[in-house]
Amino acid sequence: MPKKDSLIKGTLILTLAALVARGLGLFQRVPLDHLWGTKGGLAFGAANNIYLLLLVFATAGIPSAISKMVSERLELGREAEVQRIYRAALRFGVIAGIVMTAGLLIAAPLYARLSHIPYATLAIRAIAPSLLLFPVIAMMRGYFQGRQFMTAGGISQIVEQIARVLTAVALAYALAGWGYDDSYIAAGAAFGSVLGSIGAFAVMLWYAYKLRQADRGRTEPASSAPASGAGAPSAPSAAAAANAGAGEPPVLTRTRDIYAAIFRISIPILLTAMMVQVIYFFDQTVLIPLSDWKFGAATAERWGDWLTIRAQSIAGIPPILAIALSTSLLPVVSAAYASRDMDRVRRQSSLAMRIAVLSAMPLVLVLATAAHPVTGLIFKTAEGSAIVAVLTGGTIFQISMMVSNSILNGLSLQRKAMAHSLAGIGVKIALSFALTPFFGIYGLLAATSVCFIFVTVRNMRTIRGIADVKVLGGRWPGFAAAVAVLAAIGAALAHYAAAWFSPLGWRWPYLLAAALTGAVVCGAYPVLLVALGVVRAEDVDGFPAKLRKLIKPFLRLRPRALQRGDGV
Repeated sequence: MPKKDSLIKGTLILTLAALVARGLGLFQRVPLDHLWGTKGGLAFGAANNIYLLLLVFATAGIPSAISKMVSERLELGREAEVQRIYRAALRFGVIAGIVMTAGLLIAAPLYARLSHIPYATLAIRAIAPSLLLFPVIAMMRGYFQGRQFMTAGGISQIVEQIARVLTAVALAYALAGWGYDDSYIAAGAAFGSVLGSIGAFAVMLWYAYKLRQADRGRTEPASSAPASGAGAPSAPSAAAAANAGAGEPPVLTRTRDIYAAIFRISIPILLTAMMVQVIYFFDQTVLIPLSDWKFGAATAERWGDWLTIRAQSIAGIPPILAIALSTSLLPVVSAAYASRDMDRVRRQSSLAMRIAVLSAMPLVLVLATAAHPVTGLIFKTAEGSAIVAVLTGGTIFQISMMVSNSILNGLSLQRKAMAHSLAGIGVKIALSFALTPFFGIYGLLAATSVCFIFVTVRNMRTIRGIADVKVLGGRWPGFAAAVAVLAAIGAALAHYAAAWFSPLGWRWPYLLAAALTGAVVCGAYPVLLVALGVVRAEDVDGFPAKLRKLIKPFLRLRPRALQRGDGV
């Protein structure tokens, strides 16, 4: 059997895969942005957002539930039950894929008219067949994650993106060369997701075959070996044995019971996991109807194009680590909680929250403060950079929300996470209808940030009451000061550097301004964190050796502070 991945290793694998996938996805948007006009961008954005929403609906809840159920039962040595759960999930994935593909093909024109983008119908229908395979792929990923083997999901994600991007760009340019209009070009780009799903499915089948072979090799000698030998199926841990019968998950023998347990766990997780994509889908749907009365249809359409093609693409980069952390954290916390090892729950949860907040912030700062040069460098023009800045700046609250949701799910508090998320969506909808008609897209984006803050605060209050998880303890003032200083420096550099380098022409001013801002902000960030006592020696003791070696020189800058500690 492949070796299990630790929280740090699993997170790094998924983060690397997500970075490659996100980079390829952003690469796809760049040539397409140069190829089509506003209508093409809106059509592709509409198809992509509704597709991603349905994909999350089909894949987010049940794979997370499988990951949780598998990790709990493996911790307790119930491997036969794990296989029953896996088979039941695969059957559901097949049915879900067929139903959702047919439903999207039928509903495409209705949604296109509702969102005032009737020319998006063809693109929505072109992307629909990819939903046939993705639910099954997601079930397989959930199973592998529950076994804390993240490599399979990471590799399949990269292959999926490579196949999708190559197909999308090739088809779009071919259709443009043949003289087709933006609606057909957007449909060609959307069809790339179908080839991506086929590539990802092939990778998952290969890893499933390898895992099956490894399991056979592990169990065959077991008949002649002692049950406690190295080749035997894993036995319950000592902590689990000590707590046997106390809060263990029920034994599931019938398919009906398995589905009942899966849906009981997955529905709250699903509604929580769908939150970000629901917000993106909601924004795409209501932006033009709510704002065109005051700002005009043409302005609202440009906002929609910039939001879906530029802002959402760039703002999707900072949460990559949080997504990876949430995925790898769930089985780790679930296993610890199943054996009632609350100290391990506290340590792993605190570590995950610190990693998420501290590592994401410099990227958020760079992309938000240097939004103008970054947008101008990547896309056809720098238009819409203010939208990019506002949406990207709010992702730090999205990141903290996602990781805290995962902790609650691991603590078997899915309903709490769901209730907080639904309340947050209610806040988002109310504020959007109140602000968008008067402030346009900026009112819509402000409502999103308030929503993320609201959910994070509610989540952390619940988590602290159970596991006493603290992220930075009394170090928040120092962290806030570091962020404020770097935001001011980054904004000033991005503004003045573009003027300094403007004589160079072409895209060099954008490239050099973005690079200078990124270098200064990322270079000064760890120095400020150490100088203000935010990061201390004990915080990096659990990091991999190479990472500790990289960070230790910064820690020597403030030795006295490093010897003091407070609750984290």
